[in-house]
Amino acid sequence: MRLSCPICGDRPLEEFSYRGDATVKRPATADLSAASEWHDYVYLRDNPRGPHTEHWRHGGGCGAWLEIERDTLTHEVFAVRLAKAGKGAAK
Repeated sequence: MRLSCPICGDRPLEEFSYRGDATVKRPATADLSAASEWHDYVYLRDNPRGPHTEHWRHGGGCGAWLEIERDTLTHEVFAVRLAKAGKGAAK
C-alpha cells in the first residue's frame, strides 16, 4: 500500500504510522462528572469494517499528521489530507 502525503507526494507505507481513529471526540470537560466519558474516550474503540477515517503520521518523511479516509477491508484509500490542529494543539 502507498499513501500520497500532501507535502511529500506518493510514498511507501513503511514511512507512515497509524495513530488512531480520527472519529473519536474528546470529552468537553475534565470534571469528575465526566469520568465515564473519559473512560470511553481513552479505552473503547470500534474495529470498523469498511470506510473509516484514521489519523496517520508521516514519521519517515515530513512528520506531518494526516487524516486518511480508507476502506479497512480492501485498503482502498479515498482521501489523504493534513489533519487539523485541535484546540490546544502545538502549531
